[in-house]
Amino acid sequence: MWGVLAVAPSDRMDWLLENGLTFVAAPFLAWAYRRRRLSDRAWVQITIFLVLHTIGSHYTYSEVPVGFWVQRALGLARNHYDRLVHFSFGLLVLRPIREIGFGRTREPGPVAVAYFTVAGVALWSALYEVLEWAVAAVVDPAAGTAYLGTQGDQWDAEKDMGLAILGAAIAATFERRRGSRTGA
Repeated sequence: MWGVLAVAPSDRMDWLLENGLTFVAAPFLAWAYRRRRLSDRAWVQITIFLVLHTIGSHYTYSEVPVGFWVQRALGLARNHYDRLVHFSFGLLVLRPIREIGFGRTREPGPVAVAYFTVAGVALWSALYEVLEWAVAAVVDPAAGTAYLGTQGDQWDAEKDMGLAILGAAIAATFERRRGSRTGA
């Protein structure tokens, strides 16, 4: 899917900027695969997130067609595809972060696991927003607004991080309930 969506993206420079973290994440995930065996579910969740991200980078997040469809259907002021991906980051990446950080055995108590995994998602979300700003400021300040995808919202970065944390909190709640049913 990544290869297909790498062909003729809407904006090649934006595509390169958006995929910079993908180029870093892929070797890390290969390392994690050999060092920390993640569950099949964690790999599926990582894959779903990366597909959502790849779609956003192909079109630029503020121009993803499905986002326009939702915008028109719900009468929204902007394309919220980027917000969906930030929420999905929290929802889908919590489990892999948990497994990388704690393994799948001998975990600390449920409150510590929920706290540290939600905090891990918040950290990575905040680091992404700071990195996104720094790259836009250094690489091409004139294209910064398009790359950052704020679409006129001065609180865009904070809302994106809030949605990632909300997604992570929902995922942590799901993980806790699932664990109490299965004894995991």
